[in-house]
Amino acid sequence: MTTMTPGVHAFDSDGVTQRYHVYGSGPVCLVHPGGPGIHWEYLRMPELEKHLTMVYVEALGTGASGRLPSHPHGYTRERYSLALQRIIDHLGGPAVYLLGHSHGAFVAAYHTIHRPAGLASIILYEGAPVTGPEHGAEAARRLQEFAAAHADRPELAEVLAAFGAMQDISSDEQTLAVARGVLPSYFADYWGDEQRWAPVREALRASYISGSDADGAPDLIDDRADLPKVGVPALVLVGRHDVICGPRWAQELHDLIPDSRLVVLEHSGHLGHLEEPERFAAAIRDFTRTPERQL
Repeated sequence: MTTMTPGVHAFDSDGVTQRYHVYGSGPVCLVHPGGPGIHWEYLRMPELEKHLTMVYVEALGTGASGRLPSHPHGYTRERYSLALQRIIDHLGGPAVYLLGHSHGAFVAAYHTIHRPAGLASIILYEGAPVTGPEHGAEAARRLQEFAAAHADRPELAEVLAAFGAMQDISSDEQTLAVARGVLPSYFADYWGDEQRWAPVREALRASYISGSDADGAPDLIDDRADLPKVGVPALVLVGRHDVICGPRWAQELHDLIPDSRLVVLEHSGHLGHLEEPERFAAAIRDFTRTPERQL
């Protein structure tokens, strides 16, 4: 089996098992999931698999990929970036497109800043240039807007309770419960088509990743000084109704990254590849087909 045969692959990455999944055909797009700790399956993009070879990363600490000795700590952006570089080296082909979703967008930005060799371009999907108090305040504001818009829903209390439980997560079971609990707020209109989205919620899997380094210190992020130095083509994708990493942050990423392209999915929240799959795929196809971005 070659490194790009469709299906499941695994190799030793600095002493830790790294798994990835290959679907589709065409130029290679490496995909890093969100969380940290959300398993990769929710990020399948069948529309893009018609045009690109999608290589979905099973992030370290999740699924059948290996755990670090310091688990659940130590999964910093530097460690994830190193794992991405090992995958790129392992694949051994032409330069790749790198797509990161949510926390994966933070990883993709870091990787582009520190290890740009081997990248054709980056796609920052529902990301932001910072974490910490400023990001938290914006998320709280957006969540208030969501709550006001859905004040008549009896299920709203459970969503808000799940957000309140985030700070006390300490196990895989709690991580999964919170991830599923907040998920309705991650769609533009979850309850308007619950029959469609409930299976997505039920299928979600997650592992507890603390977000701290190996010594327990938070891996805080502020890329504002570095993003103007990005030298590869960049696409910024955001859902108009995203609560966590909404349009404010997408606009800031777009403003900071030279010559970047911004696409707003008007009828999506945090999961535009599911909510508007054709529009989402078209944006990426158009971006990757631009002549100067051909592999």
